[in-house]
Amino acid sequence: MSHAQGRPVVVFGLGDFARMAAFYFRHDSSYRVVAHTATSAALTADEFLGVPVVPFEQITERYPPDEVSLFVAIAYSRVNRNRRDIFAQARGLGYRMVTYVCSKATSWPDLRIGEGSFVFENNVLQPYVEIGENTVLWSGNHIGHDSRIGSHVFLASHVVVSGNCRIGDGTFIGVNATLRDGVSVGAECVIGAGALVLRDVPDGSVLRATATPIADVASMELKRI
Repeated sequence: MSHAQGRPVVVFGLGDFARMAAFYFRHDSSYRVVAHTATSAALTADEFLGVPVVPFEQITERYPPDEVSLFVAIAYSRVNRNRRDIFAQARGLGYRMVTYVCSKATSWPDLRIGEGSFVFENNVLQPYVEIGENTVLWSGNHIGHDSRIGSHVFLASHVVVSGNCRIGDGTFIGVNATLRDGVSVGAECVIGAGALVLRDVPDGSVLRATATPIADVASMELKRI
């Protein structure tokens, strides 16, 4: 359902994530996108998806924080640091950061989710799950009971996070990765597509699957960034 009249929101970003966020806000929320914004250096047009594009350096003049909310729709560049930095700047300017959980996701009333996070469709969020601020769960993930996902995290599609797991701030987890129950992944890690995580992962690590059989998972490469 389209919400022609709704709470006004400005979306930071001009890429695919921004385009997707605008679509979901239009069809599955009470928000109405009134503008997009980006830093002056990144501007390529003065209009995007039929609404104005405003330099972020001028955002408070054109769309004051007491009139609109803001959502940061940039992905996982620099291990999510770009999204983290813009999120901090926008909140520092006084903006309320939009939090969105798709109506087609499965969750429970006890879900704890931080400001500015975005959960796509077909995510299964079991009881006692906690999600931090400015975190993105793309479509089709399973988040097991009692798991805690930090802030500024990005989970690609079809990630399995088993029960009682911990994922540190700023971490990226790729498509089809699997975390065994009780595993802790540190901050600012990169867990590659298809990786099978059976043990704790220190901060700042890269874990990628190799072509070895499942019985040989101990040979998975684990190294510092």
